[in-house]
Amino acid sequence: MVHECSPRMTEFLRELPKCEHHVHLEGTLEPSLLFQLAERNNITLPSNFPASVAACNERYNNFADLQDFLDHYYVGMSVLIKEDDFYDLAMEYFKRAHADGCVHSEVFFDPQGHVERGIPIHTVVSGFERACKDANEKLGTTNKLIMCLLRHLPAADGLQTIASAAPYYQAGVIHGLGLDSAEKPFPPELFTDCYKTLKDQFPHVNLTAHAGEEGDHTYVTNSLNKLNVTRIDHGVNSQHSDELMAHLAENQVMLSLCPMSNVKLQVVKDVSELPIRKFLDAGVPFSINSDDPAYFGGYILDNYIHVHTRFGFTPKEWTKVVLNGINGSWCDDHRKAELRQKLQNVETKFSDLMTDN
Repeated sequence: MVHECSPRMTEFLRELPKCEHHVHLEGTLEPSLLFQLAERNNITLPSNFPASVAACNERYNNFADLQDFLDHYYVGMSVLIKEDDFYDLAMEYFKRAHADGCVHSEVFFDPQGHVERGIPIHTVVSGFERACKDANEKLGTTNKLIMCLLRHLPAADGLQTIASAAPYYQAGVIHGLGLDSAEKPFPPELFTDCYKTLKDQFPHVNLTAHAGEEGDHTYVTNSLNKLNVTRIDHGVNSQHSDELMAHLAENQVMLSLCPMSNVKLQVVKDVSELPIRKFLDAGVPFSINSDDPAYFGGYILDNYIHVHTRFGFTPKEWTKVVLNGINGSWCDDHRKAELRQKLQNVETKFSDLMTDN
């Protein structure tokens, strides 16, 4: 069943003070910027890479699976060379997200994908950090950097990456650690030492991991038990374990769901097949996110609208989703209080919708 998303409801969804917890900055590389940076940096793309913006968009509509997407994704990353490239990439995302009503973003980046190309980690982090600061000053948004390890690379490489990033954790420039790339055949327990090493050195650092998208529910459980994460990225296969569902609800472990991404990568055929209603009814907190929006055809508001058309959430249910996203964010209590007040202001402005449902 498809539910209507009226202009008034779309306006409501846009104005909700959304927090995004699952977006890869490298995955916000729009084809137009990709070709611009390739020209700026004299990069010759592979002959089998789409030759135009239109060809890229067509290719993005036909990913066979996660690995097919990743193969394309890593080629796209090759155009990112200088600090200004990383700055431009992040600022483009922050502007798009702000236009969608996103007020707080916790953004992933993959330093290993750049360092192995000879790009110093300082170049990557400096560009992203400058964009975070400018977005805060110019747009009023708050933003946090989360470094991810690529799970298809050896854990020893991850330990080296953690060591090289230590000064940025110490300075509070990087706020968390994540684990991404293809889940299979790389279970979370391979990276136990990486997570423990970082947490021992910086106890304040927040931990998350991609789990339960390709992998079954044990990937989620093992991420919680072996890596000691407090958040799960994706986590859709948590639905297949009653014990895990109860744990997530009881401990308010937030899942960062990416509906349109799940369709594009063949996890499900349609957003309606995702266990979003099941999670909501079971008290499992989740946020709605865009993952790699340049490749998957939708930023955060697009994902909200897709979820609404499939599940027909009431405005009160939407405010619960947004509140869970605020509460599950890694910003400080003062910022959370500001965001809760923004949410109350939206509820007041759209009181006609709130009373109708």
